[in-house]
Amino acid sequence: MSDHHVYKKVEIVGSSKTSIEDAIQNALDECGKSVRNMEWFEVTETRGHIVDGKVGHYQVGLKIGFRIAGS
Repeated sequence: MSDHHVYKKVEIVGSSKTSIEDAIQNALDECGKSVRNMEWFEVTETRGHIVDGKVGHYQVGLKIGFRIAGS
């Protein structure tokens, strides 16, 4: 382990029919299947889909920060 860390960010979008929080968690769960060393997230967008005048589902844009292995 070195005495410094290097990070990278990826942008993803999570969705949920239930809530914004669920959309975030769904995004983190899926991203975590292929990205290691995730350390933070930043919500960059919040939007949704309208069906018959009601919320059909929520969409949340995220930036996920992860540490480069070995740094």
